[in-house]
Amino acid sequence: MQAQFTQIELFSGFDKTDFIVYTSYAINKSETFSISTLAFFQKFKDKENHSFNEIGVQPTLFWNVNTHISLGSSLYYNSFSGYSERFSVKFTLKNSRVLFIIIPTVAHSEQTNDGYAEAFAQFQLNTLINGKISLWLNGQFLTVWDQFERHSRSFQQLRAGVSFYGHQFGIGLDFDQYGQKPIEKSSFGVYYKKKL
Repeated sequence: MQAQFTQIELFSGFDKTDFIVYTSYAINKSETFSISTLAFFQKFKDKENHSFNEIGVQPTLFWNVNTHISLGSSLYYNSFSGYSERFSVKFTLKNSRVLFIIIPTVAHSEQTNDGYAEAFAQFQLNTLINGKISLWLNGQFLTVWDQFERHSRSFQQLRAGVSFYGHQFGIGLDFDQYGQKPIEKSSFGVYYKKKL
């Protein structure tokens, strides 16, 4: 675990642009408690897809039970669904070459006054070429189910690139699904990622 961590990513494709900022820092010396904040902005380029533009902000207070399991409570704002209160369990497997995270979540929406379930997964694989250059493969996956039974939102984000002196860039592919009978959107583009 690190005392402080910030990561930014910019993805721009033929159909949309995403900007994501993720920060995490320990709030006590033993690092058993930490605050993580996710903020993102997604904008589609074509006018007919502007209804899918999305903004989200989520600060989470985590109790880090050990290096693999954390329990978190958060307040989340999303431009589609408004505010919700959430409880999550984060499972992390990590070494110098691989990062794998799964976060199942239960939540209550203030807008609909209903519960919903969410599952998020992330993986990162890297291969060191020399001390300053490495190859990367990244993926993020999300699915959200309203009232624990109706599909609401999903995405799959894949990235493949190279890192030079800590600056990672390459190509990306996003797949987005919206609604109970999913409306599907996809975008191919390039990305830049930096850990601070």
